[in-house]
Amino acid sequence: MPVQRLNHAVLYVRDVERSHAFYRDVLGFRAKMEIPGAAVFLQAEGSTNDHDLGLFQIGPGAGPSEAGRRTVGLYHLAWEVDTLAELARIRDALLRAGALVGASDHATTKALYAQDPDGIEFEVSWLLPANLITPEVTEGAAMTSALDLDREIERYGAQTRGGVGVSVPA
Repeated sequence: MPVQRLNHAVLYVRDVERSHAFYRDVLGFRAKMEIPGAAVFLQAEGSTNDHDLGLFQIGPGAGPSEAGRRTVGLYHLAWEVDTLAELARIRDALLRAGALVGASDHATTKALYAQDPDGIEFEVSWLLPANLITPEVTEGAAMTSALDLDREIERYGAQTRGGVGVSVPA
């Protein structure tokens, strides 16, 4: 099964309108199809996919996810952005929304962690292009440190295209 990429994800949410507003206003997703009060199918800002995220409403009585605490289940989704400037823009939007819960430097990946209105965690990341992955970078790859995004922008440039030769063809 030679999987090329994740086509879309579907999440169960308490209030589809509230979740739609979050993914639209904070992350720039746009609605491709809506079933009022039941579901919405969203497309990411830079995507040509039919939809990248489906949200299905299950109502206000739904309890929080127990995945990772008491049950098995999905930990988080991770979306990749093209530039560190875009990662900084999303960081600022997540901060304004009170949704940012962490920011980590994984050496070759610069990652923001956040939660949507239902507490579903997701990651937004920028991947170091293959030509910038050096032994000096990878020797610290097993260590995770706090992300200093401004320092990474100075180091790699705000408009350097991420993931080239790693997740994006060279």
